[in-house]
This record gives sequence, C-alpha cells and structure tokens, in this order.
Amino acid sequence: MSTAEGGADEPVGIFGGSGLYRLLDGVEEAEVETPYGLPSGPVSRGNAGGRAVVFLPRHGLDHQFPPHRINYRANLWALHHLGVRRILGPCAAGSLQPHLHPGDVVVCDQLVDRTWGREGTFFDGPEPNHIAFADPYCDDLRRVALAAVTAQGMRGVDGGTVVVVPGPRFSTRAESRWFRAQGGDVVNMTQAPEAALARELGLCYATLALVTDYDTGVEDRVDVAPVSQEAVFAFFEENLDRLREVLFHAVGRVSAQAGSSCTCAAGAGGVTP
Repeated sequence: MSTAEGGADEPVGIFGGSGLYRLLDGVEEAEVETPYGLPSGPVSRGNAGGRAVVFLPRHGLDHQFPPHRINYRANLWALHHLGVRRILGPCAAGSLQPHLHPGDVVVCDQLVDRTWGREGTFFDGPEPNHIAFADPYCDDLRRVALAAVTAQGMRGVDGGTVVVVPGPRFSTRAESRWFRAQGGDVVNMTQAPEAALARELGLCYATLALVTDYDTGVEDRVDVAPVSQEAVFAFFEENLDRLREVLFHAVGRVSAQAGSSCTCAAGAGGVTP
C-alpha cells in the first residue's frame, strides 16, 4: 500500500514515550497480547492532526527496557494488529559527521545494522522468506516527515545513513571513527530490527533521527565532549515539544501524500495480524 492510499480512518502508528502523546485528544490505553509476548507497554489511542493515532512506548512507560531488551516483534505486531499500516519511528541519534549538529533531524534513507542477538525476524521457518530491503525506509513517508520538520522550523536533513549499534554502551572513539569512514551519518540503538520487522509486515516506516550529541566528539575539537546518557536525555526532553509538533503535523498530512512509488507492502510475505 502506498502512503497515498490509506483511508482517513486508518490510524498512524508512532513509537515514542508518554511525553510524545501529551496533548493528544481522547486518549485511551489498552493492553495488547501478541504471539511474541507483551509489547513494551500499553498502546495509547487518540487523535492528532485530524487523524487517529496509535502510540506505543518503545522503551516502556518508565524507559525500563534498554535497546537490546526491547521486544521489537511484539511492538510491531501490536500496531499491525490494530490496523496501523504506516509508522513514524522517531529516535535519538548521535552525530558521526561534523556538519550534523544537535537539534538537526535526519530523515534517514539507509541503515547499517551492527546489532547482534536480537529477535529480528518473523520468518523463523520452515519455509524461507527473504524480503527485499535495499531501501529500508518508505520514501513516500519520508517526504511527509521531512516536510513536517521544515514546517515546524527545525533543520531537516533529507537522507542519511544510521548505524545501529547494540548498546547499551556508547561507541569507542575507534568505532565512531570507523562508522564515519564507512559513510555513517548518525548512530542509534533501536532502528534495527524495528525497520526490518515493519517491512516484513508490509508496513510503511520512516524515522526522524533527532541529533542529540556528537557521539565521541568532533575530531580536532577538544571543546566537544563525548556523549553521556544525562546529556542525551536532557537534550531530548528539551526538544520534546518541538518533536511532538513535528509528528502531529506529519500525521495530519500522511493521507494527502502524493505518489505511488511505495512498494513496502510487497515485503509482507504472507504474515498476517
């Protein structure tokens, strides 16, 4: 399904904590069970931008799940089960490039998965199913997200590669240097397997990577300190209101997106909610 084809009553999914759905109209919470166990937290349903919205806290209501302990399969399955076909997955990210600054929003078009040990597929056999994943993010939905970022006065970056690390630790200087040399733009801990699972379910998925820090710093800049958890959390909280407005702006314009280039649904491979 193209992002142009969904009906106005079809909910848009968003992964994010409780701060992102403050001011949402008519919020109702519900527990959803899945064949893969419980998702990270209760699903919150409401309205924003004239559209139905389904929120799910990626890390849990109290941010109790570190990236490597998130039940990604349950999270994606829960939204799919509730009729969501398009998902916005905002995330915090560290900059790997000196031209990407805290406060920028990178609407990524590529990812490199450096994680390990995560349950990263719905296709566990016995029949093989190898989805096409050359372009991991829905380009139609990316355009909606980028326009929303710009409309809200934030600096949006069209395209970029996110390197997904296992966490929960941050990178060494050598790792960060290597990621940068290999073409990485930002680094994050949750985009894999989230994006791939969305594709397996035939869902349109896009991320808005809010740059919160410079990862291990900027070479030749002794005044730029390496990232810390306290700094990331504080910066994200400071920009929460702006990010929420971006998401609500995007949600209200998803159904109006023109174009029919999206082929995300082709990867569903027989998976049903």
